[in-house]
Amino acid sequence: MILEKFYENPEILHVGTEENRCYYVPLDVQEKENARNLSGIDWKFGYYPNVESVPEFYKKDFDEEAFGRLEVPSCWQMLGFDQKQYTNIRYPFPFDPPFVPDENPCGAYIKYFDISAAEAKKEQYLYFEGVDSCFYVWINGKFVGYSQVSHSPSEFNITGKTKTGMNKLAVLVLKWCDGSYLEDQDKFRMSGIFRDVHLLFRPAEHVRDYTVATPVDFEKNRAEVEVRINEAAGNPRITCELWDKDNLLGECAVEDGKASFPVEAPVLWNAEEPYQYILKIKTPEEILIQRVGIRTVNIKDGVVLINNRPVKFKGVNRHDSSPYTGAVVSRMDAMFDLRIMKEANINAIRTSHYPNAPWLPELCSEYGFYMIAEADIESHGAATIYGGSTEGTFSYFVQDPSYKMAILDRVQRSVIRDKNQCGVIFWSLGNESGFGTNMEEAGRWVKNYDPTRLLHYESVHFQPEGHEKDESMLDVESHMYASTQQIDAYFAEPGEKKPFVQCEFIHAMGNGPGDIEDYMQQIYRYDGFCGGFVWEWCDHATYEGRAENGKEMFHYGGDAGEFPHDGNFCMDGLVFPDRRPHEGLYEWKNAIRPVRAELLDRKKGVIRLYNKLDFRNIKDYIYIHYEIKEEGILLEEGMIEDLEAAPHSFTDITLKLPGKPKDHCYLKLTYYQKAKDKLTQIGHELGFDQFALSEDKDVRLTLQKNGEPLTLTETPEVFRMENSSVCYEFGKKQGSFLKLEKNGKACITAPVEWNVYRAPTDNDRNIVLSWKEAGYDRSVVKVYGCEARVKQGTVAITCDFSMAAVYIQPFLRLHAVWSINGEGEIKVAVDGKRDTSFPFLPRFGLKFHLPQEEQEVTYLGYGPHESYCDKHQASYVDVFHTIVPQLHVDYVRPQENGSHYNCSSIQVGGLQASGSRPFSFSASEYTIQELEAKHHNYELEPSGSVIVCTDYKQSGVGSNSCGPELLPQYRLDEDQFHWEMLYRFE
Repeated sequence: MILEKFYENPEILHVGTEENRCYYVPLDVQEKENARNLSGIDWKFGYYPNVESVPEFYKKDFDEEAFGRLEVPSCWQMLGFDQKQYTNIRYPFPFDPPFVPDENPCGAYIKYFDISAAEAKKEQYLYFEGVDSCFYVWINGKFVGYSQVSHSPSEFNITGKTKTGMNKLAVLVLKWCDGSYLEDQDKFRMSGIFRDVHLLFRPAEHVRDYTVATPVDFEKNRAEVEVRINEAAGNPRITCELWDKDNLLGECAVEDGKASFPVEAPVLWNAEEPYQYILKIKTPEEILIQRVGIRTVNIKDGVVLINNRPVKFKGVNRHDSSPYTGAVVSRMDAMFDLRIMKEANINAIRTSHYPNAPWLPELCSEYGFYMIAEADIESHGAATIYGGSTEGTFSYFVQDPSYKMAILDRVQRSVIRDKNQCGVIFWSLGNESGFGTNMEEAGRWVKNYDPTRLLHYESVHFQPEGHEKDESMLDVESHMYASTQQIDAYFAEPGEKKPFVQCEFIHAMGNGPGDIEDYMQQIYRYDGFCGGFVWEWCDHATYEGRAENGKEMFHYGGDAGEFPHDGNFCMDGLVFPDRRPHEGLYEWKNAIRPVRAELLDRKKGVIRLYNKLDFRNIKDYIYIHYEIKEEGILLEEGMIEDLEAAPHSFTDITLKLPGKPKDHCYLKLTYYQKAKDKLTQIGHELGFDQFALSEDKDVRLTLQKNGEPLTLTETPEVFRMENSSVCYEFGKKQGSFLKLEKNGKACITAPVEWNVYRAPTDNDRNIVLSWKEAGYDRSVVKVYGCEARVKQGTVAITCDFSMAAVYIQPFLRLHAVWSINGEGEIKVAVDGKRDTSFPFLPRFGLKFHLPQEEQEVTYLGYGPHESYCDKHQASYVDVFHTIVPQLHVDYVRPQENGSHYNCSSIQVGGLQASGSRPFSFSASEYTIQELEAKHHNYELEPSGSVIVCTDYKQSGVGSNSCGPELLPQYRLDEDQFHWEMLYRFE
């Protein structure tokens, strides 16, 4: 096939398309859709490696026998055509704008549709919600037009090209076009008609486009719903009606393209109470229905206000993504996402990094989510070309005059499509494309077209050398992954400031994020810090069926053999690909709980409750269940239902607390939902707070005095301790036990090991390079001196040793004193000195290999979720009972998981352990080496033992897969430390 190469000309973006308009589906006078959804399984499809090999399939007499069938919407890579590919930044084709490879895969689509005699009398439009990347359209062999911009709609007037009866629609989709340089988003690269296709039937005279505004006079408690008709076909008689549910508030004719409705004492829209009115725009043969949320957005003194109230955005970044269908998502898929988000207290979404499905803003407005609506622009790959850099070539396209129209077009399409959705608070110019004149002009257009919203663009911080940037049109200071130190510095600077927002932060990749609470403290501390959006909502993967062991297989970058790829960097969500929550989602949920408590006076039992909601009084929304436990035993519980605190205020409650609590006594307040919401139910748990009522103090660890005395024998290799029930062997060269037997049963299946390493988490991807350089992953013990003696039947072993790797000097020098009694109890006291020229340690502790049947686990510490020193917002201290497999967190890419922080005592099978101070532990079927070696969870093979790690400390997990380095307070980097543990075996 010979085509005009519109796809390599950035100044020809659309041929034969209609002007942009807001999103709606027209209705007839009975309020039934004047549209037919052409999506379905009956599309014919041919796949070709390049344009030249495509036959003239659009012609009436084309022999379609070779074509198969394909469902629309779909992504052809998910159906066995072409190459699945995930790449983050690098372009999947040579950088030669505006040209793309000649071997440019194509999908040829054929769809037949019938038009009745009545429908033939109407104006007919084809409305494509989304096609990746560009496409040509024919009707009955006649060329209709061409369009690009994958994630925005394209509409064609096909009146006069159709006929009564059967009609042939032919669409040729190209994988790449000149616009692909602006669609370099961090995602699987998918192609095809991936959103719905509609055939609209409209009267000759109809409303094409309209804009709704809702100014509010707060002093008079009065609002206006203003309607402006931007474009109409013909000169229709237009009337408007405003409804409040079933009550007609007013109706009027449109004059000079305008209509207005006063609303006395309006119910204002916000994400907590998403109330909407109904606007009906009527012509004699058609009705357009627009739900209207009355709300204002502005900035005062550097603070973002909605309805004149300060707000905090507690958000996520969201792609349209499914492991089963790729970029194709249904309303059911989206509703599932939104329900989980609401259950997790999330109130905001940034559409990363393009307009999501056109009906998603409607859902967000209906169910209560603030939105950053992002244009379909990202050209991050310009920074990775040969000789390129973030400072140099990053801004290539936003400076290139030939791409000026393309950038403006993409921004305009985003804004005009969603302008009537009240949930949209920010417009975004796009993502990670640098800054330059093209983007500045697009920003000025937005502020001129819609001054009622805020404008966002993070990549303003990157500009070509010599360009004097103008960022006056941007309303917020937006950053990605700014450290807490950088945020403090921003607010410490004198002078007026724009509101600060983290459009991406706390990178939720794998085991993480681990630094949420540090950011939340700043969000609440600084009025101008309006919130942040977690990167990101879901893991991106493709579902590949089940492995032989029955486990589901989710694949990420590189698994399809593609180049380039970025591995599992797409597995960075708060939920798994199938939307099962990650541990990180539970962390984020409790960090953004609607109520936070403070124990003001323990003796008097005074607790202050802070309402962290922006609009709701907690009176009709929240009740509390409290419980007081001592070492896991319930002492008292009750309900508190009569609460009242206005938004951003507090109230005090008083509880009778134990006068002299024993050790490990805790008060837990759990917040529950009192009233049903649109997506959540009465009784839904909203979050919790917990307070220690007893004082933290070191525990004196002592061996029991009973037990048959031990005898001690020595060989060149071991110290052997035994009596009628105990037989232990201590390795003089290993500095730990090689054999532990009690009552003729082996307590361990391998020697006890000193351990400093962990299977790297995704957030360790940077620091692990330093860890391996230091040899932490291959360290060995060198014993300098080891002595043993018996006193009154108890053995004491003193050992001086170091830990180091081959060709590297010791990084730890240690002195350990072991005490072992006739009951087989083991007490160890360790003094360590670290060489501070080495990087901080992943962990330090002892590792035990228990027999496989040792499955029962009880622990007093943070649970039930995995927890670390910087990741325990979702956990609380209690006594938990579980089994070893349930402690494993099955990340798609295996890594360190399942640790429990701040434990006082544990029991795994027959092993009991307690510490003089709280410690961390984990129990797993898998070795550290297995977790590190395997690329997918379904490849993991159990070790045949239970691996128990008891750690003096383990470094936090942070979010350094993309975010800042782990904060110093969460690093195991003491130059000296002391650790005591007591171990018993049943």
